[in-house]
Amino acid sequence: MRILIVEDEKKVSGFIKKGLEEETYAVDVAIDGEEGLLFGEQNQYDLIILDLMLPKIDGLEVLSILRDRKIETPILLLTAKDSVEDKVAGLNKGADDYLTKPFAFSELLARIRVLLRRGKIEARTTLEIAGLTLDLVSHKVKREDHEIELTGKEYSLLEYFLRNQGKVLTRTMIAEHVWDYNFDTFTNVIDVYVNHLRKKIDKNYSQKLLHTLRGVGYIMKE
Repeated sequence: MRILIVEDEKKVSGFIKKGLEEETYAVDVAIDGEEGLLFGEQNQYDLIILDLMLPKIDGLEVLSILRDRKIETPILLLTAKDSVEDKVAGLNKGADDYLTKPFAFSELLARIRVLLRRGKIEARTTLEIAGLTLDLVSHKVKREDHEIELTGKEYSLLEYFLRNQGKVLTRTMIAEHVWDYNFDTFTNVIDVYVNHLRKKIDKNYSQKLLHTLRGVGYIMKE
């Protein structure tokens, strides 16, 4: 899952980014409304966290422009404004939820999970293929009865493969969804992580699930 934070306060954006990355999300940060609008239009996100009081273009205008341009990504407004009028204005412009500062990260995380489930129109808590299961709540991964220990990035990579079973995923697609905006696509990091993941989920099993299409990318299938 890839999330965009549009927040000009570095301490706030840094705090949220660190917490979300610990939860295995890929996170980009935009420091003003103009940059947030650019990121929101040019990249595919599963969720946008949008502050209202931003330099260059305020959050309400960013929200309005994104919705006018048919970008339906779930948007969570994050702001110090807590009046009913402000909340109503944001929701009327197309926001999906509203959280006022200061806030507990646990509440932010709970709201994010609800919006992501709503955005995917699903209530699944597990993803699976051929005896391999990934628990979206506990983050536990098993193949048959064997629990598999994964790093945070390996977990994110596996989740992306499981959500796109049977689809060919190019390195560019993987970079966009599992790594952040600053990822260097000219390195072999993706191949290294895929190989690490393959060893953990396929090595001891006759049925291989993660396949390489040379010159194209990867595919997960039975």
